[in-house]
Amino acid sequence: MSVMRAEMDKIVTLSDGDSTAELQKYLSSLTNDKLITVITNGALKGKQVGALIKGIFKGSPSNSTEGSNRRLLVYQHCIPLCESGDLQTEVAADIIGLLMLETHSLPGPSLAKLASLFVEAIKLGKMGSGKSLELFPTVLTALSACETLSYGKGELSGEEYKKQLINSLCSSRWDPKCVIHLTTMFRDVPMSSEELQFLVEKVLRMFTKLDLQEIPPLVYQLLLLSAKGCKKQVLDGIICYFKEQDVRQEEEQKHGESLDLEVQSIPQDQLRHVEGTVILHIVFAIRLDHELGREFLKSFKTCYGDLCPFSVALLLSVARIQRYEEQVFDLLKGAIIKSFKDEHLQQGSKFLQDLLPGHCSVAQMILDTVKNSVFGWDHVTQGLVQLGFSLMDAFGPKPGPFGKTTEGSSTIARTPTQLACKLGGQVLLQGFKMHEPIRGEILEQVLNRLVTKTASPVNHYLDLFSDIVISAPMILLESSSKVTETFDHLSYLPLATVQGLLKAVQPLLKVSMSLKDALILVLRKAMFSSQLDGRKSAVTGFLLLLKNFKVLGSLASSQCSQAMSSSQIQVDVHSRYNSAANEAFCLEILSSLRRCLGQQADVRLMLYEGFYDVLRRNSQLASSIMQTLFSQLKRYYEPEQDLLPPVKLEPCITALGDQVYLQEPLAHLVSCTVHCLLWLQNMRRTANPSAADSDDDEEEEEEGYESELQTILESMTRRMIKSELEDFELDKSAEFSMGSSVGLKNNIYAVLVMGVYEILMEYNFIKANYSKSRFEELMELFNRYHKLSEILKEKSGKGRVPSHKTPRSLLSLGFITTLLTVLFRDSTQSREEALSVLRSSGEFVRYAVNVAVQKIQHLEETGHTDGPDGQNTDRTFRFLCDMTSVLMWRYTNIPSVVEDAGKKEKRSSLSLLCLEGLLRIFTTCQQRYPDRMAQLLSTMDISEDNSEPDDGNVTEMNFFYIRQFQRALFTQLSGGEEEFNSKEAQLLVSILSVLSQQLKPSSQQFVQMITWTVKICKETSFEDSAFSKGLLSLLFNLHVFYKSPVSLLLELCQDIHSQLGDIDQDVEVEKQSHFAIVNMKTATTAALLVLSQVDRVLDEVDWLIARKKSQTASDKSSSGEATQTAGQQDPIEKAVTLQLGTLLTALNELVQTALLPGTCTITLLRELSRTYTILTTLVKYYIQVCASRHGALPARLEKLVKLSGSHLTPQCYSFITYAQSGESSGGGADEKKKKKRNEVTTAASAKLLRETTAIPNVIFSIEQYEKYLITLSKKSKVNLMQYMKLSTSRDFRINAATLDAALQGQDDSQETQESQDAEETHEPKQKKRKQ
Repeated sequence: MSVMRAEMDKIVTLSDGDSTAELQKYLSSLTNDKLITVITNGALKGKQVGALIKGIFKGSPSNSTEGSNRRLLVYQHCIPLCESGDLQTEVAADIIGLLMLETHSLPGPSLAKLASLFVEAIKLGKMGSGKSLELFPTVLTALSACETLSYGKGELSGEEYKKQLINSLCSSRWDPKCVIHLTTMFRDVPMSSEELQFLVEKVLRMFTKLDLQEIPPLVYQLLLLSAKGCKKQVLDGIICYFKEQDVRQEEEQKHGESLDLEVQSIPQDQLRHVEGTVILHIVFAIRLDHELGREFLKSFKTCYGDLCPFSVALLLSVARIQRYEEQVFDLLKGAIIKSFKDEHLQQGSKFLQDLLPGHCSVAQMILDTVKNSVFGWDHVTQGLVQLGFSLMDAFGPKPGPFGKTTEGSSTIARTPTQLACKLGGQVLLQGFKMHEPIRGEILEQVLNRLVTKTASPVNHYLDLFSDIVISAPMILLESSSKVTETFDHLSYLPLATVQGLLKAVQPLLKVSMSLKDALILVLRKAMFSSQLDGRKSAVTGFLLLLKNFKVLGSLASSQCSQAMSSSQIQVDVHSRYNSAANEAFCLEILSSLRRCLGQQADVRLMLYEGFYDVLRRNSQLASSIMQTLFSQLKRYYEPEQDLLPPVKLEPCITALGDQVYLQEPLAHLVSCTVHCLLWLQNMRRTANPSAADSDDDEEEEEEGYESELQTILESMTRRMIKSELEDFELDKSAEFSMGSSVGLKNNIYAVLVMGVYEILMEYNFIKANYSKSRFEELMELFNRYHKLSEILKEKSGKGRVPSHKTPRSLLSLGFITTLLTVLFRDSTQSREEALSVLRSSGEFVRYAVNVAVQKIQHLEETGHTDGPDGQNTDRTFRFLCDMTSVLMWRYTNIPSVVEDAGKKEKRSSLSLLCLEGLLRIFTTCQQRYPDRMAQLLSTMDISEDNSEPDDGNVTEMNFFYIRQFQRALFTQLSGGEEEFNSKEAQLLVSILSVLSQQLKPSSQQFVQMITWTVKICKETSFEDSAFSKGLLSLLFNLHVFYKSPVSLLLELCQDIHSQLGDIDQDVEVEKQSHFAIVNMKTATTAALLVLSQVDRVLDEVDWLIARKKSQTASDKSSSGEATQTAGQQDPIEKAVTLQLGTLLTALNELVQTALLPGTCTITLLRELSRTYTILTTLVKYYIQVCASRHGALPARLEKLVKLSGSHLTPQCYSFITYAQSGESSGGGADEKKKKKRNEVTTAASAKLLRETTAIPNVIFSIEQYEKYLITLSKKSKVNLMQYMKLSTSRDFRINAATLDAALQGQDDSQETQESQDAEETHEPKQKKRKQ
């Protein structure tokens, strides 16, 4: 050892001295092995090794062979030595540093050897620690500076030699351990862009071989490497890798549940944490390199198909960089809405479903991202909140005209915008549940929007708030101060918002005393608000509280008469059902509410509508509520038994200036009193009798007002029957116009009186218990009601403005259901006689059905009905079910033909009303309870139990009804035209279209349905345009789910052409009739429907071309060679060409049809210009394809172009001439008709000429089409223009002589094929005139 030490010291001492010759001499005396041992020992001890190597270099001049060989030896030995891991880190770093400095002095061959040494070591996986790799870039740089190097048998320049090395290095197998080191190393190697691309691909392929934990550092190095280029490739590769990992992980989770033993290859939390780190790296890189950011966003702009949960998370993180924020959210919103629209389009068309596989849902990806963000992705959550709100803001419901908000928020999300808004809500709700830090912000933003957005509907925010409360009430209590702040604004908010808000916070009020107290204070203030809406809000709030704070103990009400303030009673959260406190609290509220009885009619109305629900939920408050109602009713009741009428109408109105207002909605007051009374009596009957011995004085007290009320109602009934119109100061010749105050007063009186009659009818029916005499009284009441309603109808019809709608009936939905059932289906023997009293009056039966229809309509529009149980969806649905079966029975068992022939006009409308009722029920059910349609249909046979019928059974049920209605329609159609009832037929068609939407398009019932519809359309020839419109719409709506409708459109166009005749009167159109439903009367209607379908087909085609375009673009960017062989054409391209081909043939028929000027002509011109625009889009697509693929044009496309040139363009020009000349008198019509028709036509064509933007648009789109055809012809070397005739009528104002000549020429051209050539030769002359 000491020998080695001495040698080392000697070398160092000599190198410090001046004599280089001595040093050289000494080094030459040492053998290579000796020298190596010296270096190794020095390195391991770590002393003076730097000085030693410096000395060796000093004594080995690179210009002598011996010196350069010695240098090479040092390199060859030191590199593995540094890799071995035996040296201290600093020592190794020193050695590599020294070697780097001297690399450039090595001669070419030595450098080449060194480089090969590196490459071999890498191939064998010996570069474990990657220390010495830092030297490799220096070696390569030095190499590329060499002039020539021997390579194989020949020579290469240094630059080329370097390229060969890099190529061989990237092509060899890499040890996963050294991938990161190699990537780091390549950052310092100068490379061409092709080499860089090759390298990046290599590294990205290595991802799968690495351990998950090694991915983030590698990504970091890759991103640094991307500064040289290949940014898109790097990002796409990283995203693609994680996309695959996610998919694998998901598969494993799915199958893992079935195979318990299988070990997960990737633990989920580990994968998510790695993803989170990678996202941070990428965002950091994008902050520093804006070019990278631009590339990243660009890749998603073309097509949302590339999105995946990982890239969504990445986008949301990038959104935190301010300059990208707006872009990212626009991009995501665009992708979401486009994804929903595409899904919508695909769901609505069998043609698209068959053509394209399933749809990738962006919404699902976003929800997955929310789910994944649980693993500490704090950098994503902020973006999620922003995304959620921006979706809800952008796609939430919009205010209607004049800022009115539409009622009925409970409809199901169907349109793409509604779905996007709903997605925003889901994102926020899930985010709220999962992430503590963002809860406060979400809550604050939701509440802010509720308070500030008073001009537009806020149903979606209310729904979200309500979901948040339900999902996490305790979390909300932590930030209850925010909710309390919102309460302060209650009296300024729209009523609907207040109702929603209070309903939503209701679960919190039961748990939090402070919230409840805050709310009560606010409501009390609101009671005295100067705004009417504020007072209404107070009533709403108080009623809600009354409904929800149940008084459980049966405390005698006398004990609680002294009002205690709710704030004095500190209720502990755990004893929140402290009934005494609740009762005191409720009574106090009731006393507040009594003040409302002196306010405007609207406020009182709310109270009367709310009391019944309060009573049902909180029966202990019965005596208070009943007393309140009773004392209020007494004010308007005439106690003197002999005086008529029994109610005082005078105090019910009030005047202000010259206007008269309703002050007391008397009918609603009576209604509320009656319903509460009946409910209580019913309760008492059903409660078991043993409970009667609870508290006698209470019983007596209650019985007191009960019997008194009954007496009042009996007396009212008796006297109302006796009262004449004059008693109410109404007269049939009085004025009822809404314009004057007298008319207004009379109107208010009439409506009040009618309301009272209705309520008494309902009360008496229930009390009558099927006694004949009571029913006769009921009929008396009805006759009075009917007389008054007829006067109102007649008077309002006379006025200039038919402003009068039938006042909304006050009968309850439950009563109407019962009434219809007994009128139509009750066959109990004992009731027969009594019921015959009601049944014998046709007017009464019609009235009952009318009211039913009115109630269902109200339900359909707003989602609830007025009257008891109107807000209770389950009960309402039960009533609907019962009504359906009654109306169905009535309609199918008593055909309209059987109804009394004498009164046919009047009476047949009963069947019609039943049908209308059914139609409304089915549509309501589909909109409001879409998942309960099956239950509705099966109630006909299934009794009370809610056994859900299974799927096959449902389809059968549904089809059973469809068959019933088909039969009815068939009966209608099989009669003669004079017996045909158009209104009924239209209703039947509407019902069929609603029911057929419930059929699965794959079921045989659906096929049966469509076959039947086609058969009806082919065989029915009634000249009724409204009916034919309904029937054809049904046909189209079904057909879309069956296959593409183009062939159907072609047949219809041929029918229309043969019915309406040709634009050239001398041409005889061959008589074709595929569908008898198309005739002279209905052809125009049919044409408009056909054109709307054409529009739909064009939409689909346009969508497909756009889809292909974006695919081609993304293929091009990923430089994938087109794998398509020339022989087979892409299925989408083929489908597009075929669709357009059939469409052109169909339009060719329509363009030659003598359509009436006006809407029909303009619509046709619009569709023509759209067709040409889409043809142009297709041609542009093929121009793009030719540029990238250099393939031959498909023969089908050539055929399509030929077809457009021969069958459409020339006819378009003739049609334009025809439309402008307004010549549409059919040949052979008699003169008078002709003259009259001409006058109409001229007027219409004058209007058309004023709106002729349609005509220039068509011509422009034709010329654009031809322009791009020329480009395509050049690109594809196929002369497509040979099929195009040069167009003639460019000039809109053609003088008659030239026109005749041109028409003459056209006639000739139709005679023979040969003369076409001649025509082509003289057409350009006319064109010259234009130039």
